[in-house]
Amino acid sequence: MDTSAQTQSNALAPNVYMAMVASVSAIAGGLYGYDTGIISGALPQIAHDFHLNYRQQEWVTAAILLGAVIGALSSTNLSARIGRRRTIMIVSAIYCVGVVAAALAPNVSSLMVARLVLGFAVGGSTQIVPTYIAELAEPEKRGRLVTYFNVSIGIGILLAAIVGVAGQHVFNWRWMIGVAVVPSLALLLGMTKLPFSPRWLVTQYRMEDAKVELSKVRETERAVRRELDDIRSLVKKEEQNDVRGWRALGQPWVRPALVAGLGVAAFTQLSGIEMMIYYTPTFLKNAGFGASSALWAALGVALTYLVMTWLGKMFVDHIGRRRLTLWMMPGAVIALLVLGAVLHFNLMGAAQSWWIVACLIVFMIFNSGGIQVVGWLTGAEIYPVAIRDAATGAHAAMLWGSNLLLTGTALTMTHWLGVGGAMWVYAGLNAAGWLFVYFLVPETGGKSLEDIERALKHNTFLPGQRTA
Repeated sequence: MDTSAQTQSNALAPNVYMAMVASVSAIAGGLYGYDTGIISGALPQIAHDFHLNYRQQEWVTAAILLGAVIGALSSTNLSARIGRRRTIMIVSAIYCVGVVAAALAPNVSSLMVARLVLGFAVGGSTQIVPTYIAELAEPEKRGRLVTYFNVSIGIGILLAAIVGVAGQHVFNWRWMIGVAVVPSLALLLGMTKLPFSPRWLVTQYRMEDAKVELSKVRETERAVRRELDDIRSLVKKEEQNDVRGWRALGQPWVRPALVAGLGVAAFTQLSGIEMMIYYTPTFLKNAGFGASSALWAALGVALTYLVMTWLGKMFVDHIGRRRLTLWMMPGAVIALLVLGAVLHFNLMGAAQSWWIVACLIVFMIFNSGGIQVVGWLTGAEIYPVAIRDAATGAHAAMLWGSNLLLTGTALTMTHWLGVGGAMWVYAGLNAAGWLFVYFLVPETGGKSLEDIERALKHNTFLPGQRTA
């Protein structure tokens, strides 16, 4: 008869302990949401203090994104060498340094350098944390647990919006940025109590340690033995492959996972979500809103993001990743088309401001409840062991690179096309994303990471059917 696999050192039930693991490590998502979102409320003050034009405002905003691309790519080898947990701890220390440097920046150049450092931490955490959670979670709970990261992003964005509103009357921008040092320290300290990834331990030939760590998050000895045997079997097969790491990304059998994963990553950001978060107050002020009204509207957008990512977290394992995305993206397309028409043709007269806010909220409902939930989750579960570190680095870099492209050109695009024209461009990108998911992205929900890898090797990793 099965006995509890819970060790004496772990007094919590496995499911409770796993929820704690996901919650603590997902603080990194909150830091990502806050450190990227706070620029929305702080940028008007920064622009005033440093006398910035719209291009310089783009550079300040985009610096964190460039750093994130670098951080995502450079964290790959570190994560493989010293493990996910230790790498997250290093990233949290870099968060602390970047936050303090940004808050104390004496000029715009030093502020951009500090945000570049912050971006390095943001990119590193987004490469590692979802994978860390996925490697510890049970298959049937993996989607819900990995999307703690998404929910934490939403909490960070909401807190940034609240501070942005309050900051107009209470704080200056330095305090708005500097307060993030508190959760950075909480993440650093919290990670010292969390387990190593069992899958990483197996790759290091530390089988007994892997068993101990996996026992903390599984209910029975039988489940632990079965999963460890499965992991060990695949790792042994991968060791027979001479091509590993970045070079292994070119192998034909992994190509469907790379195409699906990197494509979803790109459309997650090209959908326009981050642009909305960063520039909503700026766009609304250009549309005739007062500064205070624009920030309150941005707060509503942030709250919608949080609520919908929470709902997505609750349903993604039941509905499925592919189906959830295909259901939600058309709503985002329609919202952006209507928003573009309202802004471009100056429709609705006195009611225009309400239509603008309504379209923004509807867009956030369908975007943050769909592809935003799936974008980070896909990178955590779709890639085989042999390429996981390199592929998750490429995945996070794609997320941040496409974010950088979009955010770095947003104000320039609206300068040339108008805000309405820009919304139509984003509507087209959302429509292209729907087509991509429909034709190229299979369902991965409910399958173990090892099952997904087997589907790739057996050429059954196909759209329109669950991997087997």
